[in-house]
Amino acid sequence: MRRKLYDLAGADPERRFSPYCWRAKLALAHKGLEVEMIPWRFTEKDAIAFSGQGRVPVLVDGGRVVSDSWAIANYLEDAYPDRPSLFEGEGGRAVTRFVNGWADTVLNGGLIRLVLGDVYAHLHEKDRGYFRQSREQRFAMPLEAVCAGRDERVATFRQSLEPLRVVLAAQPYLSGAAPAYADYIVFGSFQWARCISPFVLLADGDPIAAWRERLLDAFGGLARNAIGYPVAA
Repeated sequence: MRRKLYDLAGADPERRFSPYCWRAKLALAHKGLEVEMIPWRFTEKDAIAFSGQGRVPVLVDGGRVVSDSWAIANYLEDAYPDRPSLFEGEGGRAVTRFVNGWADTVLNGGLIRLVLGDVYAHLHEKDRGYFRQSREQRFAMPLEAVCAGRDERVATFRQSLEPLRVVLAAQPYLSGAAPAYADYIVFGSFQWARCISPFVLLADGDPIAAWRERLLDAFGGLARNAIGYPVAA
C-alpha cells in the first residue's frame, strides 16, 4: 500500500490516542482512502525525520509527505476533489479553520488538565521520561498537580462546551445533516480522552454525548472499535 499514516501509540501499540491523528484518520475514511497505520511513539523522532519535524500525524501518499492534521485535511481535499468533500466549499473550509483553532486552544486546553495523568499511565516506558519532563516544563508543575481536583473542575470544562451544545441541539452534526471535517476535529479530542481515560467528561443527557455516539459508529465503527474505555454520559 502506498499510503501510510504515522500514528501515536501507547505502551500497547494498538492504543492510538492522538487527537490530531484521529482527525487525519477520520478525514481519510471520509474520503474513502485506504491507509496503512504505522505506530509511532514520542521518542521515535528518527522514524519521521524525513518529514522535517518531530510530531505526528505524518501522511506519506506516494511521493508526498504531509505533516500536521490541518495540512493533511487540506491536502486530501485538494488532491482528491472527486471524493466526498471535507469542507463543502471554500466557505466551509474557512469556518472549519475557526473550529480547528477553537479545538486546539479551548477544547484541548481544557481536556489536557483532566486527562494528562491518564496519558502518562498508558505510555511506553521509553516515552515516560520525555513526556513528564516536557509536560511539567509546559505547565510549570508536576503532572499529578495538573489534574488535581478534576472531579470538581470538570463542571467548568462542561460549561466551555456550550457553543457545541447549542449547535448539536439543533442539528445532528456540527457540519449539518452529515458529518464533515469540523466534526472530526472536535470528535478527535473526545476520542483522545476515550482512548486513555475512564474519566467521565459529559453529563447525562448532554446532546454532545449523542453526537459522540453517532461518530463512534461512523465508518463501520472505526473509532468505537479502537482500544479505549467505555464512554458514559
